[in-house]
Amino acid sequence: MGLTALIVDDHPTFRRFARRLLEEAGFQVVGEAADGSSAMVAACDLAPDAVLLDVLLPDRSGLEIASELARRLKATAVVLTSSRSASDLGVALAETPKKGFIPKSAFSGRAFTELVSPDAPLA
Repeated sequence: MGLTALIVDDHPTFRRFARRLLEEAGFQVVGEAADGSSAMVAACDLAPDAVLLDVLLPDRSGLEIASELARRLKATAVVLTSSRSASDLGVALAETPKKGFIPKSAFSGRAFTELVSPDAPLA
């Protein structure tokens, strides 16, 4: 059995796409959430190995959630994603604790795997 993953994104189409790619890459997707509040509950309940976390959620910033996850679930790798580029997100993205950032347009199971592998450095 592969690593477990939680997908957090407010767009159901992207969640389905990400689930398919992560499962093909060997991840067990243990849950999905469409907003920040649900993400925190799911992450704390499921304690996944990794979280794919959209930066722009309807109720809270994914950057804020990533910081909270880093405090609460130190063993969980957080990978941020957005339809915006890293340069559009600026300093706030750079200062957020995470394993990395993948633009949605470049998302793949391989890119995610490379970031959350146990020996990958913190971004």
